[in-house]
Amino acid sequence: QLQLVESGGGLVQPGGSLRLSCAASGVTFEYLAIAWFRQAPGKEREAVSCISSSGSTTVHADFVKGRFSISRDNAKNTVYLQMNSLKPEDTAVYYCAARGGYKGTYFCDVNPALYTYDFWGQGTQVTVSS
Repeated sequence: QLQLVESGGGLVQPGGSLRLSCAASGVTFEYLAIAWFRQAPGKEREAVSCISSSGSTTVHADFVKGRFSISRDNAKNTVYLQMNSLKPEDTAVYYCAARGGYKGTYFCDVNPALYTYDFWGQGTQVTVSS
């Protein structure tokens, strides 16, 4: 059974940085594409960034391009979301999600019409405020 655990959230001032981690267990990590989503109060959930199972493809939503980066460390079964130049509008609960899990290569996208994610973590709160 795949489990995803997010960490690294917290309170940060505008312009600051945070690094979120998504640790996976229960399946072969190399067979997972991982995405980060966020949901702010009163708003719909939106995809932020994702990384393919091979790590060769990363995709970012327009509103984080140039500020956020995503990477994976297969030795640690962990995906990272590096968030720089944070803005108050980045305040949300951030979730990691996964697709795949069986032998093969899995791609990803932030367009919700292209892929679905079957496994979700519990989320970590990010608050950007002075």
